[in-house]
Amino acid sequence: MEQKKMELMKELTDTEGVPGFEDRIYNVMKTRISSFSNTIETDNLGSLVGKMGDGEKKILLAGHLDEVGFIISHITKDGFLKFRALGGWWGHVMLSQRVKVMTNKGDLTGVIGSKAPHVLKPEERKKVLEIDKMFIDIGARNREEAESFGVRVGDPVTTICPFEILPNDKMLLARNWDNRAGCYISLRVMEELKGQSLPNTLYSGATVQEEVGLRGAETLAHKINPDIAFATDVGVATDTPGMSSEEGTLALGDGPILGFLDRSMVPHRKLRDFVVETAKSNNIPYQLELMDGGATDGGKFHLAHAGVPTMVVSVPSRYIHSHVSLVHFDDLENAVKLLVKVITSLDSSTIEQVKGLG
Repeated sequence: MEQKKMELMKELTDTEGVPGFEDRIYNVMKTRISSFSNTIETDNLGSLVGKMGDGEKKILLAGHLDEVGFIISHITKDGFLKFRALGGWWGHVMLSQRVKVMTNKGDLTGVIGSKAPHVLKPEERKKVLEIDKMFIDIGARNREEAESFGVRVGDPVTTICPFEILPNDKMLLARNWDNRAGCYISLRVMEELKGQSLPNTLYSGATVQEEVGLRGAETLAHKINPDIAFATDVGVATDTPGMSSEEGTLALGDGPILGFLDRSMVPHRKLRDFVVETAKSNNIPYQLELMDGGATDGGKFHLAHAGVPTMVVSVPSRYIHSHVSLVHFDDLENAVKLLVKVITSLDSSTIEQVKGLG
């Protein structure tokens, strides 16, 4: 793997940014986008995109900055921190994990704890523990000491897991590929297109607050008012033990995912077919995803103004919405390759042909 790409991945995934607290990753993305574009546009929530080209039609390409995390809701008299989820969490993946509490005096390490299993009744052990039964232990003796460390109600909390390349160097481990993978793709597309003459105007970057309701996607789409939009995200890999073919066939290394259905969107058929044909004609591997649950920024992009033909291009990932996740390098790069081919093919007449149903 190229050193430059590895450094980008590490910077994106090691930088914190839970919903509503995307400041750190926002600044990383802003600096990175600035190396490809002289024009950066933002909405009032913090979504940002760099502008490339000067074509008549506008294309929006965006991942989302935020990752699932937590927010401090209460400090007990004994100095333990109660918290609430920012984004979707499952109790099984949370206990005994280290976390980072981001205070105004600096970052603190804590661990998520609960009532010890040794004292649980048999029926209690069979249940997934609810978040309100958990706490974060930062080693404070009491509330006053916790507050002296800088902890306040409303402080954000992030996961801890440094970026790592596994022995199979195509397999990449990180805290938050959901959705620093999308951020990586949007930056790499800009890198590939830098200096090229585009048949359109591309706005590429990332939204905020996707994990808590696709909020930045709505505001960014209204800001940019694109003709075509692409959301870049991750999908749930189903290539692990215990998964059946009926539950899915998405595997790491088999190509990017083209979303054909989710809870928030049925993709525009003409755009869907155009993307599929582009992948086929350029021998770019791809996988298809149809899921009953889940949603992406595409769910808001396609409803902006009079409607925006939208497609979701993702990469499969294992263990999302936990303290660790895994993706395949080739899937990331093939997503970039596909989006570059699609974007450079979308001239004004093609975009007009894609719009509508006639």
